[in-house]
Amino acid sequence: MKLIDLNKPLWQWLLLVALAFTWGSSFILMKKGLESYDNLQLASLRILIAFIVLSPILFKNFRQIKNDQWIPILISGFLGAGIPAFLFATAQTEISSSLSGMLNSLVPLFTVFIGVLFFNLKLRKLKLLGVGIGLAGALGLLSSTGAISLANQELLYGMLVVIATICYASNVNFIKVKLEAVSSINITSFGFILIGPAAGIFLFTTDFTERLQNDPDGPLNLFYIALLAIFGTAVAVILFNMLIKKVSAVFASSVTYMIPVFALFWGFIDGEAIVPTQIIFIAIILSGIYLVNRDKMIEMKEARRQRKADKRSNKLETGN
Repeated sequence: MKLIDLNKPLWQWLLLVALAFTWGSSFILMKKGLESYDNLQLASLRILIAFIVLSPILFKNFRQIKNDQWIPILISGFLGAGIPAFLFATAQTEISSSLSGMLNSLVPLFTVFIGVLFFNLKLRKLKLLGVGIGLAGALGLLSSTGAISLANQELLYGMLVVIATICYASNVNFIKVKLEAVSSINITSFGFILIGPAAGIFLFTTDFTERLQNDPDGPLNLFYIALLAIFGTAVAVILFNMLIKKVSAVFASSVTYMIPVFALFWGFIDGEAIVPTQIIFIAIILSGIYLVNRDKMIEMKEARRQRKADKRSNKLETGN
């Protein structure tokens, strides 16, 4: 008996919430890291540490990767980790964590658009409704916090987050279509095989070691970045890739709708008040995610009925 069975909706929801909590915490960790290191150093450290943590898997599972799988895995590594790490770190030098979280909520919407345009995604009305409701809830939640205030400077850096969400959305569809035969842990681990060493080489051409030695908070903020890399990158990406293989691309990407919820949680821990309208928007977000997953459950039931019908038809044809 499996301890965690991602074929069951309950475990899918639990993993979705766990990922939202982890990634919802990443903005605070980035903020802490940027107190001692610049945006390029932060992103490089995040990638390098994740690569080091995952390196034992590289040696163990190297022979499991087929020749024609290398390029798709590397593309996934750049889309799902490499490019977004630099975009988010740079964006957060000028915009708030709340605004980053709001813009990150665009991932499911881009997942739908990219899936339909480039990956032959079949879109049912219920799923589209769920995406729309979830997006409306996320926008409403963050507008209630006062996060939507785009000056010219914020607009420029906010676009970096939008580009990152397009990378995430492309990767969700890409894994679903191109890497179905590769295990989640191998997709994640080998995705860092080029970007990890490259990030390390770049990091040590900067003044990183000087900042680490001379900034009193350097070691502590490096610890925060390590937490971000280990849990927010290495572990979370593996779990997310596992989820992608079991659910629809749209449901998996809807984790970004819940990230602002946990941003509110951290704000509450830090002494910020939660108003009733924010609770309402959280309920709207969960309703949208439920509809997206409900659509997937309907598809699964229809597929099971079709398989049973095919079996009965085959029995009649063979006379058994």
